[in-house]
Amino acid sequence: MFRQIAAVVLAALAWPALAQMTPVGVWRTVDDKTGEVSSEVRISDNAGVLSGRIEKLLRKDARQDDVCDKCTDERKNKPVLGLEIIRGAKRSDGKEVWEGGKILDPDNGKDYTLRLTPIEDGKQLQVRGYIAFFYRTQTWTRVP
Repeated sequence: MFRQIAAVVLAALAWPALAQMTPVGVWRTVDDKTGEVSSEVRISDNAGVLSGRIEKLLRKDARQDDVCDKCTDERKNKPVLGLEIIRGAKRSDGKEVWEGGKILDPDNGKDYTLRLTPIEDGKQLQVRGYIAFFYRTQTWTRVP
């Protein structure tokens, strides 16, 4: 009986650490060119498929009413605040990696093939976008 209780308690204590090794949550992004914090993105899980929306615009020069004028799909001229920029990522079999989706850069309107990898015990998220042989990688920080 004592062993069963101890196992349940230990599992309960370990759960928060395991739960953090996922992209789900709120992340602070950084502008590649300036190094300035640019936004907060909330990543959600819907039946194993991830999506992410811009929740806050944090750049000094950000206009809260900006629209995605360079987007080429149904997001064209939609407000950047609340814009879905991550779509369709799924967890890779047996790995702490989410792939197969797309990420939109609202600054240039381009969609990139996506790879998300939690690092630093889930405190940071490596976000890599690919177009053909070219890729761009950012490191986002989890918002506590």
